[in-house]
Amino acid sequence: MVVRERDGKTLPGVFASEASALNFIRTRIAPGTELYADEAALWNELHARYTLHRINHQEAYSLPGQIYTNNAESFFSRMRPAEIGHHHHLAGPYLLRFAQESAWREDHRRDPNGIQIDRVVALAMRNKPSVELAPFRRE
Repeated sequence: MVVRERDGKTLPGVFASEASALNFIRTRIAPGTELYADEAALWNELHARYTLHRINHQEAYSLPGQIYTNNAESFFSRMRPAEIGHHHHLAGPYLLRFAQESAWREDHRRDPNGIQIDRVVALAMRNKPSVELAPFRRE
């Protein structure tokens, strides 16, 4: 599942259940926010807290009045080829990390390559090694 802000950030999530996805949304998005979703039944619970616009992809991919889920679809359209191409397999405990990387790439896809490299290097130099990704540290 992915939450995308129009002209803003991308926030992916990986969940074992639909209820977990709903809790993720409730804890990260302010009540009253306008949300756009497909016709999946799990999103029905969001009507009580958010202004929810729905689109049935069997009928259309966008409707007059700016109702669409293209921002989320754009993220997934880049994530799928990454799985087939350079990652080969996305699953298990690192699925969220792959999704977060894809979200960063999506958010910065229009930035020049040099700016992207500078950001990655600055982040790497500013942070300690990941406890999750580098559990066996040599002294």
